[in-house]
Amino acid sequence: MLRGIIRGHIVSTKKQESLVGSKFMEVEILKNGELTGEYLIAVDSVGAGINEEVLITTGSSARLALQNTNAPCDAVIVGIVD
Repeated sequence: MLRGIIRGHIVSTKKQESLVGSKFMEVEILKNGELTGEYLIAVDSVGAGINEEVLITTGSSARLALQNTNAPCDAVIVGIVD
């Protein structure tokens, strides 16, 4: 799992069918509590907002988090850090 800060959202009017209805977010990765300057795009499954700290799962676990093992996705936001 990764930690990161939501920096923006990605607008995608056309998507692969299994991702229709999904919201994409741009996330800056945290490592040891410090921003790394590295970014990734993740599907938001929890309704996170800009500048919120989030937990991200990657790889095959990401598809499981979406409850769709056929989704072409390798990063999903699964939690908001309080």
